[in-house]
Amino acid sequence: MDVIRDVLDNQLVDRNQRKMGKVDGVVIELQDGEPPRLAYIEVGVTTLAKRLNPRLAHLVATIASKWGAKQSQPFRIPWSKVRDIGIDVEVDVEAEATPALSYEKWLRDHIIALIPGGR
Repeated sequence: MDVIRDVLDNQLVDRNQRKMGKVDGVVIELQDGEPPRLAYIEVGVTTLAKRLNPRLAHLVATIASKWGAKQSQPFRIPWSKVRDIGIDVEVDVEAEATPALSYEKWLRDHIIALIPGGR
């Protein structure tokens, strides 16, 4: 499996096929005398920003915190929860029970709700 091609930036879906965003990052653990292993996939705008520039990630996290977003840090899903990798990356979690949708909910409540006909 090519992790970059097959996982990174692919659609993430929960056990009920609810979209949870895109896979923004992967975390690999390194231990002495052991081969590298995939530990987590990360979801969150700060991870995406960090791929572009670490300073940008810090700025995004700061702005998110000041605007009241509850989740400015990326959400990690253990690799052991990955069920299937195909067109989508399916994970054995419930989207609504995670902070993965926090930006979507925040945008809905604070931006979209202010647009006439936004709800």
